Amino acid sequence: MRLLRAILLLIASPLAAAEWDVPARPGAIAETLARAAEGDVLRLRPGTYPETVELAFPVTLDGQGHAILDGQDRGSVLTVTGADVTVTGITVIGSGSAHEEIDSGIKLTKGATRARVVGNVLEGNLYGVDIHGARDAVVAGNTITGRTDQRMNDRGNGVYVWNAPGAVVENNDIRLGRDGIFVNSSKKNIFRNNTFRDLRFAVHYMYANQSEVTGNVSIGNDLGYAVMFSKQVRVANNVSIDDREHGVMMNYANHSEITGNYVKGTEQKCAFLYNSNKNLFSDNHFEGCGIGIHFTAGSEGNRILGNAFVANRTQVKYVSSRWVEWSEEGRGNYWSDFAAYDLNGDGIADAPYRPNDSMDHVLWTQPAAKLLLGSPAVQLVRWSQSAFPALLPGGVIDSHPLMQPRKIDLTGWEGLND
Repeated sequence: MRLLRAILLLIASPLAAAEWDVPARPGAIAETLARAAEGDVLRLRPGTYPETVELAFPVTLDGQGHAILDGQDRGSVLTVTGADVTVTGITVIGSGSAHEEIDSGIKLTKGATRARVVGNVLEGNLYGVDIHGARDAVVAGNTITGRTDQRMNDRGNGVYVWNAPGAVVENNDIRLGRDGIFVNSSKKNIFRNNTFRDLRFAVHYMYANQSEVTGNVSIGNDLGYAVMFSKQVRVANNVSIDDREHGVMMNYANHSEITGNYVKGTEQKCAFLYNSNKNLFSDNHFEGCGIGIHFTAGSEGNRILGNAFVANRTQVKYVSSRWVEWSEEGRGNYWSDFAAYDLNGDGIADAPYRPNDSMDHVLWTQPAAKLLLGSPAVQLVRWSQSAFPALLPGGVIDSHPLMQPRKIDLTGWEGLND
């Protein structure tokens, strides 16, 4: 009976995966793959492997932190076409330069379901990782450095996600190249805890729904987090420091949640909404930007509460002939330029705040009028509006301003102290 049970257990159990010791010479990986079976592990010796590789069945390719895979400027260096493949511990260099082919350090095609690209270094490739139709892929803990030999707009992206539902991109350090993560025509993706530097956009969304961008850090890029032509996207607890154009941009983005983000030092706008509707902006910190938040092109039905607007040159730019309320259930936003008072000590100012007046509207539509800012006529108009609020032309009103901003703890944010 015991012998029969042992035989049955042996039949029911998969054979142990084999481990292959791959020497560092041209063609060695392809030769080993030709003999390997599903589930095997290929461990690369230290050295350079001058070849392009295709992984077509479940296998682990492990560079152990000291192997270099060099594609010698031909196409994609490593292409995954089979399911359940893991690529780890490899330095990948030498992709081709063809945008039409999306030449990449690592390419995950439609068949690469549940691929794992973990703990690699990708340097100087046109694209870092291309997730091209692969479902439930994971790209985690990699260092991806793009090219500098072309204009920024002519470079490839650190991670390109196309039609790849369930893809998770997390804990990567991405710099140079074009966009850190560019996602197009996809859904249910997670981009979290990545660090982005020296790029055009840190994260760039196009036609990508039901996804999240959380816990990322963008430093010194042209733009931090751009959500375009998408819906039901959660942009939460991200950091944007010294990005040049916008910290957060919403362009034709609807039914999304932008919460708990920290944006500081953006030259133009901490946040910009263009024709974006029915979004929630809550508990964000917008500090030291040219404009705290700019609404334009018919952005309607957005809920704005719990945010901190601190020391922006213009706190809000919103042109309207009617009033728009930026508070809910007795809770508004914090405004550093509002000389508020709170007699009952409930943390809510006892008077409403209106960030813009009629002169602001004139200056936005007629910039040459800035020459008149110091004139007695302008000062009289502004005094009249403060004394008689009914004269104001419409725009934003916060009926319940906060006396103190919400504190955002930046301890442990990856990359802020580098």
